Amino acid sequence: MQAREFGFGTQVRKSPYFDATVRWGAQGFSVYNHMYIPRDFGDPEQNFWNLVNDAILCDVAVERQVEITGPDAAKFTQMLTPRDLSTMAVGQCKYVLITNAYGGILNDPILLRLGENHFWLSLADSDILLWAQGVAVHSGLDVTITEPDVSPLQLQGPKSGEIMCALFGEEIMDLRYYWLREMELDGIPLIVSRTGWSSELGYEIYLRDSAYGDMLWERIMAVGGPLGLKPGHTSSIRRIEGGMLSYHADADINTNPFELGLDRLVNLDTGAEFIGKFALQRIRDNGVTRKQVGLIIDGAPLPGPNTAFWPIHRDGVCVGKVTSAVYSPRLEKNIALAMVSVDCGDIGTPLEVVMPSGETGATVAERPFFDPRKKLAAA
Repeated sequence: MQAREFGFGTQVRKSPYFDATVRWGAQGFSVYNHMYIPRDFGDPEQNFWNLVNDAILCDVAVERQVEITGPDAAKFTQMLTPRDLSTMAVGQCKYVLITNAYGGILNDPILLRLGENHFWLSLADSDILLWAQGVAVHSGLDVTITEPDVSPLQLQGPKSGEIMCALFGEEIMDLRYYWLREMELDGIPLIVSRTGWSSELGYEIYLRDSAYGDMLWERIMAVGGPLGLKPGHTSSIRRIEGGMLSYHADADINTNPFELGLDRLVNLDTGAEFIGKFALQRIRDNGVTRKQVGLIIDGAPLPGPNTAFWPIHRDGVCVGKVTSAVYSPRLEKNIALAMVSVDCGDIGTPLEVVMPSGETGATVAERPFFDPRKKLAAA
């Protein structure tokens, strides 16, 4: 098959898997953390079914790493997040929030602890490398903040465990949910973690030398193909079903953790000092005026995810906005994440969504919409 030609410039980076994804059928890309990410391998509904029934391999090298090392690495990392890290063990991963002095969310990365004084922040779409380096300058702490040569892949879906066994042997089955392990595959240096942005059973494979990108992709596909593995992209359908945030869509610098119902990631009663602690205490004590909810939107199946924030009305008054919306073929419903006034956030509240096609009814619903306890991912 002849590879398609794309007219990309050099100011936006390509991942070490870029050429492989084009060979394997990538038809469109978007930009995330100043890099190209494959967003189209054909029918997005088929990509969803490939994920939930079998397994997909996704190029997520755009999840850039911020590496924190040095004698004060643990203290500095705690300074960045309101989540209590005092019991975080070497080899453990945690979902954390990075907040600013006003309690606003700057990023929602996965934190990996590779050593006593060695951490990675695996980023969503914002420039936390620059933030962390700026914080370090005036912190008085002995730390080094860099971006290492690390590029993750996601292997996600119910058959991902079987594929990982074929690649690494039975020992990989001992890797627990939200833990990591240093490994090699045919001499390729890797970190493997039981994490992923799919709410399905899955793994993230962090390549530690970009020179091996093409080799690693092809090796995984060669082993996984006979077991049902398909090339794919992160599924908007599945992540909205799972209530997973997309930074810049469902959260941003003007959103705080309490509005998102992420109180569990904010530990205000510990002795640890972190950026935004006093602001978050005030927000907790005063309460919030808006909250994130799930929505079921009436009408015919949406043709694709929303590309704009749709206003939400109640009795003709704007009370919020839809941040992420999609049709779920499994649930046979239009589902959405939305930010609304707290007095409109009770389950069952009827609302109206102003879509490009016109105003349509919607109902506040529980989120996540599917597998709320993440039993599949933690299996």
